[in-house]
Amino acid sequence: MNAALDTLRQEVIVLTPGDDGYAQELSTFNLSVRHEPAVVIGATGPADVQAAVRFAAAHDLPVAVLGTGHGSTTPSAGSVLITTRRMTGLTVDETTRTARVEAGVRWAELIEQAAKAGLGALNGSSPTVSVIGYTLGGGLGPFGRKYGYAADHVRSMDVVTADGELRHVTAQSEPELFWALLGSKGNFGVVVAMEFALFPITIFYGGGLFLPGELAGEALHLFREWVRDVPDEMTASICLLNLPPVEFVPEPLRGRLVTHLRFAHLGPDGERLVQPFRDLGEPIIDAVTQLPYGAVAAVHNDPVDPMPIVERATMLRELPAEAVDTILRLAGPGSDSPLVMAEIRHLGGALGRPPQVPNAVGNRADAEFSVFVAAVGGGPQLEAYEQAVIDALRPWSTGRRYLNFMFAGDTDPETVALAYSDDAFRRLREIKRRHDPANTFRINHNIAPAHTD
Repeated sequence: MNAALDTLRQEVIVLTPGDDGYAQELSTFNLSVRHEPAVVIGATGPADVQAAVRFAAAHDLPVAVLGTGHGSTTPSAGSVLITTRRMTGLTVDETTRTARVEAGVRWAELIEQAAKAGLGALNGSSPTVSVIGYTLGGGLGPFGRKYGYAADHVRSMDVVTADGELRHVTAQSEPELFWALLGSKGNFGVVVAMEFALFPITIFYGGGLFLPGELAGEALHLFREWVRDVPDEMTASICLLNLPPVEFVPEPLRGRLVTHLRFAHLGPDGERLVQPFRDLGEPIIDAVTQLPYGAVAAVHNDPVDPMPIVERATMLRELPAEAVDTILRLAGPGSDSPLVMAEIRHLGGALGRPPQVPNAVGNRADAEFSVFVAAVGGGPQLEAYEQAVIDALRPWSTGRRYLNFMFAGDTDPETVALAYSDDAFRRLREIKRRHDPANTFRINHNIAPAHTD
């Protein structure tokens, strides 16, 4: 393989263990998973990705892809790992209300360009996540109840498949592959570019309302009642934050439990809709106001610095008082919870309806809420506590999962299958058999080809 590597170095950026820059090239946002691939390819364009995939196939090696490294997945030992951060092409077309991004573009860059054009996108909570990786996993963001998942509005993709070919894929040209790519992340190839719709979002009423932790019970119980009547234009979540006393945390929030409400409302009457939460008591911070789309990151205020994060999640069909009390018992005041956050997101609206152009993003109709818990650090005790929270919510769970909220502990085949209906998972495996029979793209939440049973 050494001779082949020498040849490859003449075409692309190649790093192997021991090379200067190897560790830096593998830097991730989530430090809980360490990558140690056999070969790293720093891709600058589609041709580099093709060369990497063909090299991997020739040497019977799996292919992994690293964008920003927010989602912790399977360690990449022994793989050919492609980093995409150098692929930064970005175009916003005001006339057609579309954007085209390459694989290394992050949401912060697209948000800025779209805002300049008087448009908005279906970004996620964090501006540092890669646009394409987020969208391939579904894409659940602040405007989801109004417009649905980001994947629902993709027009086309340029993807390098397991045979090393670069394909331009649309719902018309290759409907099966188009359907499978959207909702399966990197299982069917390396998407090097994507075009999708933008929306006439210039301003919205939203931001974060931080209440004292002592009001967590009142706020959570109000939230579960309040969501029953809110229009699709309102996307909201509530989060119990147990914030450390560190400099990047705003001083009033440091070292205490707080109740963080997040709102993004498209349309009139936003202030009236939010008022019941203001009436609960004096907020620590009230940053809910009319905001330009370019300030959308203020809704969630996600951290931007790398850290080791351990996460778990589930989907709920309902949020009765008993479920809220369970969350309060395990993550609320007096619980001594080690969690940094325990979040409930309201789904429904367009998130619960089929998209106009079908894709593989699953589990829409039955899930009314997503619950997400996270801790900083690692170890079996933290992981066990998180799992105990998820297990305690089982009576109200759909039993299914959302792919972008699946993590390093969720890679066994039975758990991966929970991201889809049984019929959809069988269909994905058949498509995998046709497009990647050797399962080259398996360093992920893997969908194995149908013939591997």
